[in-house]
Amino acid sequence: MTIHLAGDSTVAPTDGGATSGRPDLPLLGWGDELGRFMDEDVRNHAKGGATTESFREEGLWDSLAGELAAGDTVVIQFGHNDQKQPETLSSGGGYRERITAFVAEVRAAGAVPVLATSVERRMFEDGALRYSHGPYPAEVRSLGRALDVPVVDLTVFTRWLYTWLGEGESAALFVHGAAAAIGAEVDEKLGNDNTHYTTAGAAAVARFVAEELKALRGVGDDEEPLGKWMVRP
Repeated sequence: MTIHLAGDSTVAPTDGGATSGRPDLPLLGWGDELGRFMDEDVRNHAKGGATTESFREEGLWDSLAGELAAGDTVVIQFGHNDQKQPETLSSGGGYRERITAFVAEVRAAGAVPVLATSVERRMFEDGALRYSHGPYPAEVRSLGRALDVPVVDLTVFTRWLYTWLGEGESAALFVHGAAAAIGAEVDEKLGNDNTHYTTAGAAAVARFVAEELKALRGVGDDEEPLGKWMVRP
């Protein structure tokens, strides 16, 4: 069984440090780290800047679909860039239609679709984390219910992660924060980038995705409950 990933830059493979000029400070999506936490092979088809529309138009979806085998899993996470094209990719319009088509095609191949909401942007204002995706995460949740597809809610998880770490410590999940911790300098663009992870951020999200995928497959369900050993009168 192979896990296939369809998505944008927040899922995509590492740039190897090309953007920062430092191999120790790469930009990468959580999909690049997922293989660390899974026994199955992971094929990351995600691409920076991708929308549900461009992913198909550029042939990336056809490439993914051509590799599918019965029993494979396909995790689909879009939204960051779709929201920049509200005329054609509104949450309840083109975005919903295209994700619905992806799900149908995955199922037709005998594979298992899993939807994921977008990771949140780390944008604090007066100490509070802003909501940056509007209705798009809700649309994914709605589709999950309507199509009976599991949803990994990465919007909720990353909102929890950033607020639990706090505004200061959560910066280490991104290149500028990791750079500051080692006294390195990055250009202004990276210094203001609170969307794209470095290794720490990608790994944190990937670990959560891995646990969700294992839970969906029932990993651990047949283990003996420890309650009878742990509970005391």
